[in-house]
Amino acid sequence: MTELTKILHVEDDPDILEIAEMALGLIGGFDVTQADRGEKALDMLQSVNPQLILSDVQMPGLTGPETIEAIRATPGFETVPAIYMTAKLMEVDNGTLSGPHNLGVISKPFDPTTLADQIRALWAARAEAA
Repeated sequence: MTELTKILHVEDDPDILEIAEMALGLIGGFDVTQADRGEKALDMLQSVNPQLILSDVQMPGLTGPETIEAIRATPGFETVPAIYMTAKLMEVDNGTLSGPHNLGVISKPFDPTTLADQIRALWAARAEAA
């Protein structure tokens, strides 16, 4: 199993960006690059070359699912794994967020002290299922 080290985090809320950067970078030890909208994530995709996309679901412009779809339409990123984050878990159509390369959904608010562990667990479950 390849160790997860590089994450592209897409989130429009500046407070969540800051908390997630601390949770994933400082606490979790990940190399995290952040984009405040889907369009920006697409622009930086090639230079970041992430192993995983962590994306908010509801964002202005491209939504999380639309962003992931566009990323996977990019040559070389067709199977990049994704994890979604949402505050409105009950309102989300799970069919929209499911798929062979979607690892799961993390609800917001999240616990910054355990976010990295949650992501590692979803990453490990993917490897075990392969």
